[in-house]
Amino acid sequence: MLRLLQTSNPSFRVVRRIPLVNRQLATLAPNSEREQDVTENLKEGWLFVDSVFPIRLGVWDLRHYVGVFREETLLSSLEAQLSTVKTHDFRVLSLEPHPKDGGVFVRFSYGAGNPRNALETIESALRQETIKQGGLPSWAGLGRGNLWLVKGHPWREDMNRYASPVIKVAFDGPDIQEESLYEIFRPYGRIHNISAPVPVPSGSLRSSDVTFQRVQSATIARNALHGFRCSAGTSSTRLQTIYQRPLQAHAIRDWSTAHPRIVLPIIFFLLGTLTYTIFDPVRAVSVEGKMLDWFDYREYAVYKWLRTNALERLSMHSTVSEDATPTEDVWKERKDAESAIRSYLSDIPSTVAFVHGPQGSGKSRMLSAIISDTNRKALVIDCAELNKATSDSRLVADLAQQTGYWPIFTFLNSVNSMIDMASMGVIGQKAGFSSSVTEQLKQILEVVGTALKNVNKSLRNGAQRKARAEHAAQARKIEEARRRERILRGIWHDGRLDCIAGNGVMCELGVGDELLTDADSESGTSAVTINTSAEDEKASQENMNELTRRQRSAEEVQAVGALPIVVIKNFAARGGTNREEMLEVLARWAANLAENQVAHVIVMSDNRENAKLLARALPSKPLNSVALYDADAGSALSFVKQRLRDAGVATDLTSAQTTCVEKLGGRASDLESLIHKVRSGQGVEEAVEDIISRGVSELRKNAFGEDIDDARSLPWSREQAWTVLKQLSKKPEILYYDLLIEFPFKGDELPLRHMEHSELISISTVEGRPSTIRPGKPVFKYVFERLVNDSVFQATQDIYVNEKLISNAENTIRSCEVELSTLKDLSGMERSSLLGGRKASSERKEHLFKKMSSAQMKVQALEKRNVELKKVLSRNG
Repeated sequence: MLRLLQTSNPSFRVVRRIPLVNRQLATLAPNSEREQDVTENLKEGWLFVDSVFPIRLGVWDLRHYVGVFREETLLSSLEAQLSTVKTHDFRVLSLEPHPKDGGVFVRFSYGAGNPRNALETIESALRQETIKQGGLPSWAGLGRGNLWLVKGHPWREDMNRYASPVIKVAFDGPDIQEESLYEIFRPYGRIHNISAPVPVPSGSLRSSDVTFQRVQSATIARNALHGFRCSAGTSSTRLQTIYQRPLQAHAIRDWSTAHPRIVLPIIFFLLGTLTYTIFDPVRAVSVEGKMLDWFDYREYAVYKWLRTNALERLSMHSTVSEDATPTEDVWKERKDAESAIRSYLSDIPSTVAFVHGPQGSGKSRMLSAIISDTNRKALVIDCAELNKATSDSRLVADLAQQTGYWPIFTFLNSVNSMIDMASMGVIGQKAGFSSSVTEQLKQILEVVGTALKNVNKSLRNGAQRKARAEHAAQARKIEEARRRERILRGIWHDGRLDCIAGNGVMCELGVGDELLTDADSESGTSAVTINTSAEDEKASQENMNELTRRQRSAEEVQAVGALPIVVIKNFAARGGTNREEMLEVLARWAANLAENQVAHVIVMSDNRENAKLLARALPSKPLNSVALYDADAGSALSFVKQRLRDAGVATDLTSAQTTCVEKLGGRASDLESLIHKVRSGQGVEEAVEDIISRGVSELRKNAFGEDIDDARSLPWSREQAWTVLKQLSKKPEILYYDLLIEFPFKGDELPLRHMEHSELISISTVEGRPSTIRPGKPVFKYVFERLVNDSVFQATQDIYVNEKLISNAENTIRSCEVELSTLKDLSGMERSSLLGGRKASSERKEHLFKKMSSAQMKVQALEKRNVELKKVLSRNG
């Protein structure tokens, strides 16, 4: 037990001499006595036997415990095998195990006149004897070890310096050349490399590293050559050997920094693999949980029970929703659009449904009602919120939040950009860590698409289980009815009675072993009973077949109903520079979902022109376009009366109130605002006036800006906005190209497009080209009239427009004057026609004079008009 503790604990070791089988050499006296016992003709030497124990490679290496348990057996076998050799009076004196390096030091004595030749002869004889006996004893029983003469002296240290293929050879004396080192160390194994000595601080020994191919070769060389003295001429060098770790401190760091072209792509690949294998499945589960309400406490049964039995009973207010959805009879304009969307949702998707209509027409409300009615799982992406993002990282984070994509590391974008910048300076190219916003959006949507597939599979499996349960319940009902009918007729046999009645005579109590038939009934012998029974059997079979057909039909319907719905709201680019790219990514993703039948995709937009991106993403299939328009006057009036009736407000509207309601048109948002104001206590006339007044204030700010600096930031000029508003206040619609070619647009369509996106105007098309311009919503007609009839505002804007016109006319006059002065010099050089015709210069002069006259008359009229307008300002100032 003491030996086991000493061997297994490296911190507690003593040098032990193992007793030999030969009692005469079992123990040795101290050095003085030993020297007296050994005669002058005998000499001593050392052998190192390798592979007796397992080489310990570190603290974690537990193989050495095998050698500890077999130590006595191995040493006894080794001593017996070596004792058979008697060359040169070879005699084993002691065995000193060195388990850390897997070997045993053998101290022996011999007698010979020439020690060098004697040692070589002894070594050769020992090796031949071990070969004859099948090899040296080994802990693994393989017998692959060998014997080696120790040229230095043994050093049985028990420090935590474990074996490695690299040996550091320190030179206690002059340096040894590389060729000499190779000749000294090569007999012990193949050498990979020998390093040259490097400068060292004063007082330290210079050294070289000898790297062997195998760790076993290094252990043999280290134990056989430690303390070996190598002579070179008149000087000698003592070799000191220690193990060196294969990887020096900072070796990995130094190699990595020296090979960035290899290291950086590997790191990028590993990080990408880590993200794909660990984070992406977690994110897919997070998106799936958001859609299936795994993280919504309001969907838990415990919360529903508490809300029903505690919260609602203790609540003092009504839980009835105030915003009831209008009925179909009241809002007839929605009927066709709602029917089209329901038809799209009831079939396998093959394209994208594009719902368009003016802002406030009730698209979101209608779609929310349909989804709530069908009880379908829906994922909503609001592009309006994404357009508000102030940076690319914020855009990615907002999309991740809307879809439930978690976890997301937005802070890594800046770190990755810095790494790419550093790699550009190091290797001349980007490492690929940072990715564009488009790529990040694609990655998020790809994971969301995977989650949608999982949601579809989960819902379909749940629906199938429910359908199978219902089918089994119906089958049980049919079977119970059939059994009940047979019991009433007396031909039902319950086999469980046979277990009670037993066999033989007692089985009569169980009606017998044979099954009952129609012939056993009271009237079973009659043909009528037989026919009735056959008809009942046939009817039962038909019922089962009909039930099976219903089950298949129900499974098909449930397969469509299990598809999730993806709703993309406010599909329009407003904001930063990457918003167009964001819409393209969303369009391609939506088209991919629809084509692969992963989900029903509904895209809502205020402008029909935004469907072009979707059409490009689906080049081979047409979009399922659903238009939503403002209600007509009758439907709008019915809607207002119905909602006021539901709120308990008198609905008998006078002719004046009806006229006021008709001013709002059929825009749902304005009608909702009117209903809310009337329910709050305002009159109909007052509410309509309030809506128009508020529209005037908002229009003055949005179309003209609060000040000059604000007006400069608008995508159109004040003159352009005033020209459009002034003409629409007089006409219900104006021709698109008549307005476009005149001042102040002069063929520039971009300001009109911006006005349309800002809901100031709406542009209708004919055969794909713009045709007419109308107000952005019906109430804007009266807002435009109110704004134009403001004398001060009208005078101010007319003066601005007139100043621009005057400036343009004066520029025309100056350009004509310059050209006329040029023509004056050219008229003398031009020859008249032989037929007496007029000169070209004369005709050009006449045209320029007419143009100057017209411009001058316009300047005079406009200046006169400005004088009158300024008087208006002075009177109202």
